[in-house]
Amino acid sequence: MFLVRSGAIEGYTSLVVALGENPMRLLAAAGLSESLLRNPNTYLAYSKLAELLELTAAACSEPLFGLRLAGTQTSTVLGDVGVTISQQPSVRDAFASINKHLYLHARGVHVAQLQRGDDIDLELKFEITSPRGLNQLIQMSVGQLANFAGELLAVPNHTIPVLLRQPAPATDIGLRYGNSVAGIVFDANSNCIRLPAHWLERKPHHDEAALRRHFEDYIQLLEQRYPDNLQDQVRDIIGQALPSGECSLQRVADILDLHPRVLQKRLRLEGVSYVTLLQETRLTIAREHLRFKSMSITDLALNLGYADVSVFSRCFRKLTGVSARQWQAQWQTR
Repeated sequence: MFLVRSGAIEGYTSLVVALGENPMRLLAAAGLSESLLRNPNTYLAYSKLAELLELTAAACSEPLFGLRLAGTQTSTVLGDVGVTISQQPSVRDAFASINKHLYLHARGVHVAQLQRGDDIDLELKFEITSPRGLNQLIQMSVGQLANFAGELLAVPNHTIPVLLRQPAPATDIGLRYGNSVAGIVFDANSNCIRLPAHWLERKPHHDEAALRRHFEDYIQLLEQRYPDNLQDQVRDIIGQALPSGECSLQRVADILDLHPRVLQKRLRLEGVSYVTLLQETRLTIAREHLRFKSMSITDLALNLGYADVSVFSRCFRKLTGVSARQWQAQWQTR
């Protein structure tokens, strides 16, 4: 099953209410609970999210609901993925790393780069299906990609062309939506955003205030999820940071707003070390991926922050006594 973070529909409730409908009724009609919206890092079935958006567009008589929802959002809907990708040295590197990290936010969607003369198309491709279709999900997702690109490049979002394969709504969109759809092309060959190729050589723009708010919100979430449990807070941070390779003691301490020596001391008082928690977290995540065969062993090694697959293999054997492939085979025979 393909999953997506509920944070993807941040602002859903407010927009539905503004359009005169009851969001709780629509969630229930899609077989979802409103509790899913309380924690942006709660996962739900991607196909269910697509169904919810289609139900909502119909109930609100809003054929561009997905785009309107994306228009109320920022890149914070991507969670740690947006933060991780924005730390790359260039915009080209950032977009090249999207697929590596996107599974933290959603599984079942990929981004492809296509050269179009002097332009680059960033195309979204979905593996999921839904009985009601994917039009609204595609609108929202391409709109979110435009938001992220706009913030990364420090340009207004509406200046980034959005191309959609779906036909234009059967209404006078110019009168109804004004300039909000000025950069949208319907009946396109792909679902993508289009950027001048030379923009990819720029250094990503960092909104320091937004990053600070992100980490403040993350600390608050950790305290709610693991009250008075420093070890679980550290494990959570490590798990989120591993794919980026930025899971050093310094990095984790910064997120917790602690000096590294203070963090080490507090962990020692609890009888553990940072290195031990790092090893345990890596092993837990490795076992889950091996169990469900969710990625290749090479990709797994990279997503766990190892320099290469051989280093991962040595560490896994040292901790378990068997190779990753042997462990996977043993699990399949249970």
